Amino acid sequence: MKKLVFCLAVLGSIFTGCSSSDDNNDTPVKQPVTGEISANITANKTYAYGNYTLKGMIKVSSGVTLTFEPGCTITCDKSTGENGLIILNGGKLIANGTADSPIVFTEKSKVGGSWAGIIMYGDAPIVNSATAATPQTAVSEDGLNLTYGGSNAAHNGGSLKYVRVEYAGQVITSNSKENNGFSFYSVGSGTVLDHLVAYKGNDDGFEFYGGTASLTNAISYGNSDDSFDWQDGWRGQENTNWYAYQTGVANYGIEVESKSVDNAFWPKVTNITLRRAAGTTTEAQSEIQLDAIQFKKEGNGDYSNIVIDGYVSQTTPSAYNGGVIQIQDKATYDHQVAAGKIKLNNVKITNSPITFISGVPASFTVTAASFVPASNWTTSTTATGAALTAGAWATVDGVNLLAKL
Repeated sequence: MKKLVFCLAVLGSIFTGCSSSDDNNDTPVKQPVTGEISANITANKTYAYGNYTLKGMIKVSSGVTLTFEPGCTITCDKSTGENGLIILNGGKLIANGTADSPIVFTEKSKVGGSWAGIIMYGDAPIVNSATAATPQTAVSEDGLNLTYGGSNAAHNGGSLKYVRVEYAGQVITSNSKENNGFSFYSVGSGTVLDHLVAYKGNDDGFEFYGGTASLTNAISYGNSDDSFDWQDGWRGQENTNWYAYQTGVANYGIEVESKSVDNAFWPKVTNITLRRAAGTTTEAQSEIQLDAIQFKKEGNGDYSNIVIDGYVSQTTPSAYNGGVIQIQDKATYDHQVAAGKIKLNNVKITNSPITFISGVPASFTVTAASFVPASNWTTSTTATGAALTAGAWATVDGVNLLAKL
């Protein structure tokens, strides 16, 4: 009898072994912490999942790593003064969010141009002059007046994945104190830049100042200047899946320049979608800034699988031609177009009546035949452009940023 009771007890424990807590999946929900980031980061620091206030132009020192856990939200307030996050050369930013838990940098007023965005420095190569010895350097245009450039092509500034920067692009003085959503000064190929969003800034969404870093799976949405921009001989090679949506006020989809230096190298970008909403006007009425891609000052590159839509001429408040490709100056035409250093292949064009625009002076005319060999310019009706997957990383205030993709 005792054996029977014991066996029944064992069987009972087997069939009732799962607790009600297991049945209800009552795993404790991780609660976000709160805090303030108001001092320079001079020792390794990790910010746990939470909501933080960023106050001031915060610098991450050389040799120091700053880490944010997935799901962090970092908010500035322009009423407190100038704010931004600066990773100095030798420092690292590790901000690896996920599609469902992105890391978001934003500003309280939700007005473009309210803060300086993320600024990263490295010592990868740049080109600042046709005659200067290497490694070449330059001084930043972000108001910090820091020197950038070097010979470390593999510079590693950290890892940014599923990061969104909102309402940045602070411009105080053009060309000497202006910022973007993301500013990369001579950042190297060891840096990971993947699934990034620049949202409704007052300057460029992304700008590269030389360097060798590559950008993958990127959205530039509603930025008032250029969606993607670079200078100083940027030469990233692994770029893919770029999507720009220009609306309201905007200039170029992509602006390409290289400090008037005829380089033997160029960047490479595949899978690009550039869309301009109806009624979008230029930022500065004194300039012709309506084109999908503009090449100037010896800018070049290899681009393929491109979708371009909505780049039409503007009639009000001023009349300007809009087009698909603008070559601004004759040196760029002679050395880059005619020499075969600008390659645009598998290009699908819709709602953009003018394909080529010649710059000033009007001593050259760009046509399809200008791109030699002919395989350097090919159009298509089947190009697919960028391929991106929706999620929280690409959603702002309930709006899916990929809805127009």
